[in-house]
Amino acid sequence: MAKIVTMGEIMLRLSSPGNSRFVQSDSFDVNYGGGEANVAVSLSNYGHDAFFVSKVPAHEIGQAAVNSLRKFGVHVKFLVRGGDRLGIYYLETGSSLRPSKVIYDRSHSSMCEASLEDFDFENIFAGADWFHWSGITPAISDKAAACVREACIAAKKAGVKVSCDLNFRKKLWTPEKAQSIMRPLMQYVDVCIGNEEDAEMCLGFKPASDVESGKTEADGYKAIFTKMQREFGFQYVISTLRESISASDNGWKALIYNGKEFYLSRIYQITPIVDRVGGGDSFSAGIIHGLVSNMSQSDALEFAVAASALKHTIPGDVNMVSIQEVESLAAGHTNGRVER
Repeated sequence: MAKIVTMGEIMLRLSSPGNSRFVQSDSFDVNYGGGEANVAVSLSNYGHDAFFVSKVPAHEIGQAAVNSLRKFGVHVKFLVRGGDRLGIYYLETGSSLRPSKVIYDRSHSSMCEASLEDFDFENIFAGADWFHWSGITPAISDKAAACVREACIAAKKAGVKVSCDLNFRKKLWTPEKAQSIMRPLMQYVDVCIGNEEDAEMCLGFKPASDVESGKTEADGYKAIFTKMQREFGFQYVISTLRESISASDNGWKALIYNGKEFYLSRIYQITPIVDRVGGGDSFSAGIIHGLVSNMSQSDALEFAVAASALKHTIPGDVNMVSIQEVESLAAGHTNGRVER
């Protein structure tokens, strides 16, 4: 198995119970997660040596976040202690016609205030096979963006494959700021992952798709995939295609392009959705596992789509499934019968 490094912010997630609204809630369910941390957990579950790089406070809440990673076997030796607070996000899970809602409380968190001096990237990437980051991390602060850039430079110097999930978050930055930071970072990226909004807001590429009406035809993506690959030299361009019928009912598929061939995955109709947060992260982890395991691009994509479809059935940020469970679903075992 591979040594895979991810870097980002792990946060305290406070969720209103069930499908209750914030204003109804007298208590919150506690989880820990964040884009790159979620990816590390999935990859550890698949048997890889997953290392999560971040900065968390030295107090007990920071320790609880560290413990949440350790229990899944994620390596935290490169996780720095310091700063005053762990970022928080509040989640209200929608249902049917009511969408889910996220409220961030992460300003001046430890990772937001992290500096280049906190990380020994040469040591971090020694012997590594893969580095993964997302657009959320440079969005949280200019300091974090500088850390991502230096990590990418060090990874490429060490001969490490680099993947990026574009992950545009409009509550964190504007499209103009996103493109000013993200486009220059693409020179270091081998595998670019995103959806239609990410490609437009982070890189300026808009597919010919009517996403709001649930229409995500693959042909609308092929032209921009070709342009993105030509402009940035990506080895793979990959997009999830979510058909949002309602908050509880989604169609889920994906498309991959290697500069020569396009491949569209099978579609999963996911209903009812238990928790879609972390679905994209579980997809990224599936792609990384597939490609680092030398699967064909089609097999890697089918593994990733099946893994992320399963995540929609699991509460919390992280995808707690095995390779065998993902392979079973990808093979067509979708009836959900009790295993005895």
